[in-house]
Amino acid sequence: MRLKSNEIAACLVIALGVGGVLTGAMLQEISGKAPQSATPESSAVAAYVEPTPTPEPTPEPTPTVETVRFSATGDDLIHDGIYLQAKARGSDGYYDFSYAYENMRDFYTQFDVNWLNQETLVNDAFAPSGYPMFSTPGDITDALYDLGFRVFSLSNNHSYDKGAAGIDASRAHWAAMPDDVVTMGFYNLETYDDYAYQTVNGITFGYLSYTEHTNGLPTPSDATYGVVYLSDLDTIERQIAAMRPNCDVLVVSCHWGVEGSHDVVDSQRQMAQWLADRGVDLIIGTHPHVTQTAEWMTGAGGNTSFVAYSLGNFLNAQSSADNVIGAVLDLTFQKTTQPDGSIAVEMQDPKLHCVVTQYEDGWKNVRVYPYPAYTDEMGAAHGNFTLTREYIESVLYSSIDEQFITLD
Repeated sequence: MRLKSNEIAACLVIALGVGGVLTGAMLQEISGKAPQSATPESSAVAAYVEPTPTPEPTPEPTPTVETVRFSATGDDLIHDGIYLQAKARGSDGYYDFSYAYENMRDFYTQFDVNWLNQETLVNDAFAPSGYPMFSTPGDITDALYDLGFRVFSLSNNHSYDKGAAGIDASRAHWAAMPDDVVTMGFYNLETYDDYAYQTVNGITFGYLSYTEHTNGLPTPSDATYGVVYLSDLDTIERQIAAMRPNCDVLVVSCHWGVEGSHDVVDSQRQMAQWLADRGVDLIIGTHPHVTQTAEWMTGAGGNTSFVAYSLGNFLNAQSSADNVIGAVLDLTFQKTTQPDGSIAVEMQDPKLHCVVTQYEDGWKNVRVYPYPAYTDEMGAAHGNFTLTREYIESVLYSSIDEQFITLD
């Protein structure tokens, strides 16, 4: 029998009221009609619809941070005993300097940039010679490059030891080095625009190098290239102004001070402040052949500068105990670039690591060690004097501000 529409509705109410579920067969029984296919619009039980996800918020831009760990090493002073030993270790006329530096190899692998003051002319045009008019075989740069040095300061009191021809021969040697080698210190005497740049890990360095004097030797009259003296403030200021906009970090080397003295003289401090006032970031001092202190400075524009007044010697064959004690500057540069393009560069955690040149009686086996590898037993066998760790540390702590010393 067929139910009327009001009777069908009553049946539905009863069925649903008692928690029943209406099947197609039940509907057919009630209505006498076969169920029709359900559509999304007419289905009694609607299909589940995935809710529209809420969009993730756009992340805020973050700064880009880049770092360079930088080292600076003092006077690489090649006496005749050193190059003669290198000649004896080589063959077929090759000067093998690797033995002299080998103990420093692991130390320099820590750094992204290794800077060195090459105290002597390097070339093969002149016969090798030592004190007082130095010329060093070109083979030395094989060992220095292999050790990790890429940046070389060439302006010092021995720059004119072989006249204009010595400058030209040295420049030619360095120009033949691999492309990643950077040198500074010999400038075109007409333009003075030989600017040296290096970019590492996104940070661009600019390098300048000056000397206080050249042992009484004037600039050769036939020289095309030569040094800039620290007294030539006009040229230095012009060079700084030209380079400063093109680099993140400006490094200036000053060959200055009193040989053999741990004391910083007024002329050094005054020049360091003058450089800081013109925006120089790092000032590296060389020449005294012994260690001197370091300090932070504030420039006229509120900028922060750091100066190490003397790093002392690196490899050498001098005869005083204090001459064989040197320091390597260890400094991290951090460059932060904000999303708006603004840039800030910080110098962080400057330290001075000790290095010691060792040789036996008669200046035999000249070589250099990082301080952690140096022992009192080695010092007892040192030529000309006994060198103890206690004495080395007394020299460091009496000549350098304690906050910058590390014995690591």
